[in-house]
Amino acid sequence: MTGEWLAGVDEAGRGPLAGPVVAAAVLLDQARPIAGLRDSKQLSAPRREQLAGLIRARATAFAIGIASVEEIDALNILQATLLAMRRALIALPVRPRHIIIDGNKAPHLDDLFGDCQVETLVRGDALVPAISAASILAKTWRDAHMAELDLQYPGFGLARHQGYPTAAHLEALARLGPSAVHRRSFAPVRSLLPYATEVRTPPTAH
Repeated sequence: MTGEWLAGVDEAGRGPLAGPVVAAAVLLDQARPIAGLRDSKQLSAPRREQLAGLIRARATAFAIGIASVEEIDALNILQATLLAMRRALIALPVRPRHIIIDGNKAPHLDDLFGDCQVETLVRGDALVPAISAASILAKTWRDAHMAELDLQYPGFGLARHQGYPTAAHLEALARLGPSAVHRRSFAPVRSLLPYATEVRTPPTAH
């Protein structure tokens, strides 16, 4: 499970009620090891940011893939996650020979990576450093994006909870109604749609 041409793939953002799902693919440089790689959920936010900087500086290659809220609602969250993973792999500037994807589902890759060894691994983010690195990049990229969305859609606390269904987020949803970046296919959002008088959109710049 190691080697210069191994790409680890992981995602962030399957569970939130708002924002895109984000995947990352990373090929680590065996000559420039990074200490402390692990599942991003086991790291503090400052430590994730520190490691993300090291990954970007030392990795052989990395890329981010995104599936939008609209794609999540149209496809379902699993298919949108697999689409984001596929996009991350396509965006890599170098071609891997071996791809390991966190979890038990892989996107369709035969058309573009038919000559690559592709496998899935449950809890791979805790077992394979390249997947840990992908987990960290996906999480930090998405957190930064949610902070940007918080500025466009104030009142929901997106920078604080990243769109996850916290009590504060659910209260804000009930009070404000869903925004344009909320996932309408998710039950807590869908249940509010009949009562929402309008879809909240960013204020017009003056």
